[in-house]
Amino acid sequence: MTPEVATRGSILLAEDEPAIRYTFKTILEETGYRVRAVPDFAAAHKAMGRDDYDAVVTDVSLEKEGLGLELAREAKKLRSAPAVVVYTDQPTVDRLRTALALKVDYFAFKPVDIEEIKSALFRLISRRTLYHSFSST
Repeated sequence: MTPEVATRGSILLAEDEPAIRYTFKTILEETGYRVRAVPDFAAAHKAMGRDDYDAVVTDVSLEKEGLGLELAREAKKLRSAPAVVVYTDQPTVDRLRTALALKVDYFAFKPVDIEEIKSALFRLISRRTLYHSFSST
């Protein structure tokens, strides 16, 4: 990994489907992100309490309907809130409204276009890093 790629940021990936979790994690790591992949809400919640992440990526229906949005809510409450990316295979008006109310940073639809997600993460993490560098001076 080149030094500039190694500094892309850290991502918490919460996905209950093992094959999707493995594939997503591998692709993001190959892109240069440090990725902590967890299988459920409890593990994600624990990870957010222990470490800071630049972004949280999750399925809206993590384990059960709406639990991914609950994870987004918890992430946005953090002192140094990460960018939040959620995705779903069943977009509904209610889900979109809830995501907007939670100030989710990016909402994607399955099948997920991985280039779209990588681009969104790059923009969101860059913006977050820039914001934090100015607010800490």
